[in-house]
Amino acid sequence: MAPLQQQLEQLITEACNYPLGSRERQKNLTKIIRLINSQLWRENTPYYEDALQQTWIYFCQNLCEGKTGQPYDRTKASVITWLNNYLKRRLQDFYITDKKQQAQTISFETNNSSTNRDRLAPVDKIQANSTSQTLLEEIKKWVQKDPQKKLSKIYLKKSPRYQLSSLNFKTIAARNVLEGTSNRIWRIYRNA
Repeated sequence: MAPLQQQLEQLITEACNYPLGSRERQKNLTKIIRLINSQLWRENTPYYEDALQQTWIYFCQNLCEGKTGQPYDRTKASVITWLNNYLKRRLQDFYITDKKQQAQTISFETNNSSTNRDRLAPVDKIQANSTSQTLLEEIKKWVQKDPQKKLSKIYLKKSPRYQLSSLNFKTIAARNVLEGTSNRIWRIYRNA
C-alpha cells in the first residue's frame, strides 16, 4: 500500500471513531480533504465547482455512516477512486441538465451563423398568404393555441442585466404579436 493511501486509511479510521459532528471528526475530515483534493478529477466546465462541492458533502455524510448513499468500503476501492467516481457522476448530471436547458433556451447572441438566425427568427419561415394581416391572424391563433405546450417550455437564458429567466417564448410571442410590443422587448435584449 502506498504511503499516501496508508495515511488516508489511518485518518479515515480515526475520523470514523469519533461521533458524527464532533470537532475531532471534522478535524480528521479536513485533513483527509487536504490530502486528496489535488488527487481528484479535474475538468474545465462551468459547473465543476458545484459538482465538487456536492462531492465533498457526499464524502462527509457517507465516509462512515452512509447517510445519503453507501458508506465508503475500503475493500472495493481507495477513497480517491470512490470520490472520483462520485464526482464524475455529478459532472454527468450537470452536463445532462445543462444540455436539456440549452435545448429549451433561445440565445439572443447575434452573429451571422444560420443556426442562430433560424433560432431567432422562426417567423421568417412562415409562408405569407394573401396579406400580412392574414399571416398575423394565423400567428395569433398559433400562439394562443399552442396545443402541445411547446412554446411554454422554451425559456430565455438569464441576462446578467435583467432577471428574465421566467419569460418563456409563449409570453414573449403573445406580447410581440398580440400586443405589438416587439420593439421594446427587442431593445431590452439587444442592450442586455
